[in-house]
Amino acid sequence: MKEKTRYIQNRSVITIFALLLAGCASNQTNATKLNYLGGYTYSGITFGKNLSQLYKRGVRDGCQTAKGYYTKSHRLFNDEVDYYRGWFAGRRRCRDLLIVETD
Repeated sequence: MKEKTRYIQNRSVITIFALLLAGCASNQTNATKLNYLGGYTYSGITFGKNLSQLYKRGVRDGCQTAKGYYTKSHRLFNDEVDYYRGWFAGRRRCRDLLIVETD
């Protein structure tokens, strides 16, 4: 009886580990596919493909802002919709990259 219980426990641990590993692999595969298809990546985050240069500049500036270094071209932000959308996308998607130093 103890051998059967041990077998079931070992089998359960292996199954859980395999499921966790499979979940990690699929996320990495999706990111690899996006990069392979030519997606624009900044700070390790893929934003999409076929983006204008103004959108990409907005992403860079918004991402820098999210990291704690306020960066924005107010003229482009007010006059160019691609920059505006890119800035907000960069700020939103890079928010987790902010490093807060504590004493």
